[in-house]
Amino acid sequence: MTQKIPSWIKKPLAREGSGIKNLLKEHNLHTICEEARCPNMGECFARGTATLLILGDICTRNCWFCAVKKDGVPFPPDQNEPERVREVVKQLGLHYVVITSPSRDDLSCGGASHFADTIKFVRDIADVEVLVPDFDGNKDALKMVIREGPLVVGHNVETICRLYPVIRHKADYKRSLKLLEQAKEMGVTTKSGFMLGLGERRGEVVELLKDLRNVGVDIVTIGQYLRPPNSRLMVERYLPPEEFDEIGEIAKEVGFKGVVSAPLVRSSYRAGESFALEVGSTTI
Repeated sequence: MTQKIPSWIKKPLAREGSGIKNLLKEHNLHTICEEARCPNMGECFARGTATLLILGDICTRNCWFCAVKKDGVPFPPDQNEPERVREVVKQLGLHYVVITSPSRDDLSCGGASHFADTIKFVRDIADVEVLVPDFDGNKDALKMVIREGPLVVGHNVETICRLYPVIRHKADYKRSLKLLEQAKEMGVTTKSGFMLGLGERRGEVVELLKDLRNVGVDIVTIGQYLRPPNSRLMVERYLPPEEFDEIGEIAKEVGFKGVVSAPLVRSSYRAGESFALEVGSTTI
């Protein structure tokens, strides 16, 4: 049965943002904002921010929760892309930028070397947060990224352990936790995010929070799952804002340094602010 979308999910459309779209088009760059149909895209574009998507717009995995394209063959990494990312960051005047990519299982290092090159081009003009795939558990690939000095390394677990076989194609819960643990051991601030409304139980959410904190994750983001067009994965329940507040308080009690929990929260939404916060809990 299709769930009726509640009022707290609907967001007024921002009327600005054409400037940033034109800039991105000029430099042939993608954003996860557009490819994943983020509900905050209009607001962020109007504020002159975006989460840049490197390594193309085609993912090699087929997770049902995600709107990023899965059909087609990804192009090889564009060696000029890091320089174009730098130019866009510079023109937008960003002091904090989030860079992510689709999963690229077709590449030997999962795209880690391209992440490293992009950080190298940008780090002198902006603090860099990366949201990385799991690199298929390749620790050396993760080291390659962290060696270039990102301020934050994020990797989203997306959902509770029980739902992984259904929701996360080719992903593994323990592998994702291991990547976050390894990143923390390498001395960076770590971050992860997950969705609610997929049929998880409160106890399972608490267990997930504890698992993330046990591997040293510093910042957690929690938002509502919204069904992409044509996805077979339906919304089981729309959680009210008060419930996100409650879960945010639990996360705070578990010991996270930064907690951002609200229906429309996404992992890179106001990321610079959530990093600066680093203590307590907030609802955006």
